Amino acid sequence: MEITTQVIGGPGGRPITVDSADVTGFPVLVHPGSPASRRMYRPAVESAARHGLRLISYDRPGYGDTPPVPGRTVADAAAETRAIAGALGLTRIGVWGFSGGGMFALGCAAAAPDLVAAAAVLASFAPYGMPGLDWAGGWPDPARQEVGLFFTDRAAARENWRADAAEQHSALSTPEGWLERWGEAAEKDAAHSREVAEYLALLGQDGMRQGDQGWWDDWAAALSPWGCDVRGIGVPVQLWHGENDRAVPVGHGRWLAANVPGIDAHITGDDHSTIEDAHRDETYAWLARHA
Repeated sequence: MEITTQVIGGPGGRPITVDSADVTGFPVLVHPGSPASRRMYRPAVESAARHGLRLISYDRPGYGDTPPVPGRTVADAAAETRAIAGALGLTRIGVWGFSGGGMFALGCAAAAPDLVAAAAVLASFAPYGMPGLDWAGGWPDPARQEVGLFFTDRAAARENWRADAAEQHSALSTPEGWLERWGEAAEKDAAHSREVAEYLALLGQDGMRQGDQGWWDDWAAALSPWGCDVRGIGVPVQLWHGENDRAVPVGHGRWLAANVPGIDAHITGDDHSTIEDAHRDETYAWLARHA
């Protein structure tokens, strides 16, 4: 199986770098996590193909080879998705988003229902400031304080983010960093294998190639008005979220489960590192049914 890379013209003529699997199947655009890139995990591409799906992914602005767009919103991903679909000659697609990419998949479902047939999200953020949602619930105090600082002193929050990103870069961009991060779980199962660590290290390298701007822009988009209302989504959505997720608290999944119309929601015993591996095939099967 081959992966083809091409550069397409995005909104405003900006270049967007896109990877697509050279297989026949219903197209599904993957919105990668934060920080990450267009690089797709080959076992996932092969699994999707077995379900009759063709995976496509792209470098979100600021990641990999796509220039940053400071101030972008969650809903702006719909315009990028339309540009990608148009360049590839696609009129109907599915979308998939894990972690920081989940909100962009939801944004596409909300803002482009004529293009998006269905959306699958795993460990996704919910919109900030929604009634009944403690957005940073479950995070330690320093992380909660960073959320507050975003609203009270944006310049200081930006500097803190830059310093933290630099500190995390070594852990995120090497396989050894990921294995150490996983602790006792390292190399004990498929979700924590060396193969996955090597893949995540590649995403970390690509995601930080242009510095931390793309990662910061994702964070700012998550905390700012999304430019769309997920409570009005009219296309099928499937959600998976783990009770033991410490990166994106399960309260986000519970809020989405209660507020996205008709959502097929699953709250499981997984954590952030296992949710995708544990439910990838089930999610592909669900997307294939809605193709």
